Amino acid sequence: MSIIPQTLRDEHAALAAELHEANHRYYVLDDPTLTDAEYDAKLRRLQAIEAEHQELATPDSPSQRVGAQPLASFGSITHGQAMLSLANAMSADELREFDQRVRRTLELGESDPPVRYVGEYKIDGLGVSLTYEQGILVRGATRGDGSVGEDVTQNLRTIRSIPLRLGAVEPMPARIEVRGEVYLSKAEFVRLNEARELSGEPLFANPRNAAAGSLRQLDSRVTASRRLDFIAYTCGAVEGATWPSQSAFLTWLAAAGFAAGEHRLLDGPEAAVLFREEAAERRHALPYDIDGVVIKVDDAGRQKVLGELSRSPRWAIAFKLPAEQAETVIRDIEASVGRTGAVTPTAVFDTVTLAGTRVTRASLHNQDEIDRKGVFIGARVIVQKAGDIIPEVVRTLDEMPADREPWKLPTACPACGTPVLRPEGEAITRCPNRSGCPAQLQARLEHWVARAAMDIDGVGESLLAQLVSAELVGDVADLYTLTVEQLAALPRMGQRSAENAVAAIEASRRRPLERLLFALGIRHVGESGARGLAAAFGSLEAVAAADLEALAATPDIGATTAAALVEWFADPASQALLSKLAERGIEPQAPDRVSADPRFDGKTFVFTGALTRLSRDAASEEVRRRGGKTAGSISKLTDYVVAGEKAGSKLDKATRLGLAILTEDEFEAMLALSDGAD
Repeated sequence: MSIIPQTLRDEHAALAAELHEANHRYYVLDDPTLTDAEYDAKLRRLQAIEAEHQELATPDSPSQRVGAQPLASFGSITHGQAMLSLANAMSADELREFDQRVRRTLELGESDPPVRYVGEYKIDGLGVSLTYEQGILVRGATRGDGSVGEDVTQNLRTIRSIPLRLGAVEPMPARIEVRGEVYLSKAEFVRLNEARELSGEPLFANPRNAAAGSLRQLDSRVTASRRLDFIAYTCGAVEGATWPSQSAFLTWLAAAGFAAGEHRLLDGPEAAVLFREEAAERRHALPYDIDGVVIKVDDAGRQKVLGELSRSPRWAIAFKLPAEQAETVIRDIEASVGRTGAVTPTAVFDTVTLAGTRVTRASLHNQDEIDRKGVFIGARVIVQKAGDIIPEVVRTLDEMPADREPWKLPTACPACGTPVLRPEGEAITRCPNRSGCPAQLQARLEHWVARAAMDIDGVGESLLAQLVSAELVGDVADLYTLTVEQLAALPRMGQRSAENAVAAIEASRRRPLERLLFALGIRHVGESGARGLAAAFGSLEAVAAADLEALAATPDIGATTAAALVEWFADPASQALLSKLAERGIEPQAPDRVSADPRFDGKTFVFTGALTRLSRDAASEEVRRRGGKTAGSISKLTDYVVAGEKAGSKLDKATRLGLAILTEDEFEAMLALSDGAD
């Protein structure tokens, strides 16, 4: 063991403390203290110190947030105190019966005051138990069978809302099992599924399944990329501390560094009924899924008197929300082909309203899902929105008639007639005709012209369909040979529209490198990954020549994406496409920055409302190339808020925080000054 200079120990301790505090501020309090660049720089310095002196890389180091080498399998952990389930109340009357049982056991008469309860949101996630010894997280486990769970410590350390060490709180238990829920936010669920769809992977059915699958990854680096969250709500075995009530314990959790969730003190069952009604009204506005509320007797002494049954406590109950589902009839099942060749079945049904929107279609994902749910045309089904976002068929209400054949995916591609393939061990059926399938070509073209990709305005889905049908394009490179005369001759395309389309295509020849990398549709490469590649390598040629290790070390590019990149650039078809694009004048622009300007360099901009001259993407790009960054939400660390027309709640928050607010004209004046204009 090497001798570590005290100055280095002190620097490491200071960095660790600052990064712990930054994580807590950002992920729990939504009140960041460091910019992303500052955080990354401090973390890199911490990792450099630990690389030189490995004994400093303790389990509670912030370096543990990024994940470690894959495990061969999960071990098991015996809980110090059993993780019990909760009994359910499905109606107000059942909740009132629970209250009566509590009162009888506590020997309360009619003249005694109402029992005080605590109401908490019941997050639809995965229950886990975290063990802290002397304030340090030492292990974490899933619920398992209630007595023994899987050891997922390595994965839990990657969740930034879980403190690796407790804050300076009193009391500080010698040992405590903190229980709570690991979940995936609605926004992260959408982001994750969009990325999976982009890469041709099967979509997660709902946030809970996605959270469970993410937490049980043998490679904790995958878990780290999924951006899970955690809310604490109770404890198991405790040594050296007690709390007088559940509400006092929730206050302690918040002081110790946890997100403890929303809760309310409730006097009697009617207050609990009202709390659930309010939760039902708020459920769609919450950032996470809830399937009910939990009602707990607040007083710890009364909890002990009430005791437990074999599987559930007598002092708490889950008061479930009515499921927001609807019954409808499936009228058709359509098979569509995506740009990766995935053949996806979609149910078409009578219109229903869910989570405030009208729904007529829902993906059935794959043949296994259809078979499992017994779906057939004409069946009555229950549908809902997974995570209040994505429509899904929950179950079939009818048995399939004996004279009807089960619905099966076609054996040939519905777009090109090529026999479809389903590789062994995979759930997705694919059309292998990558170069000749019109549906895949259409999807690739739509991705290429999208705003986040090559941003070719005026060339939309219907025009692309005509181009494919007329065989005017065989790949994305062929867009750059189209003439005004060719487009004007198409149905519903006038001379002016044709001129605009050709002009938009022409303007896209010199898009930034990051847009081209995203537009190419390489599996797993999303917008942030494309930006990281562009910044790290600077040219398309450098990305193509990079090895697996260099790619995997790039921000937002992990091992899986790196492997996909190597495979894509080695494919002769990809090489032919790149050559064709180069021949047709596609010259991606390397990331550039104008002269250093303190108004942008290192500053964070948030856009709100509608901009009338620049698109939101274009404005963000202008900020980034000047060394600034953009964010989607406002915090105390936001430097400028650019307010366009009809700016809403973000502008209100910016005003309350006293942030610098710019009009669109003022923002464009800053750009002009940065460019050296008058």
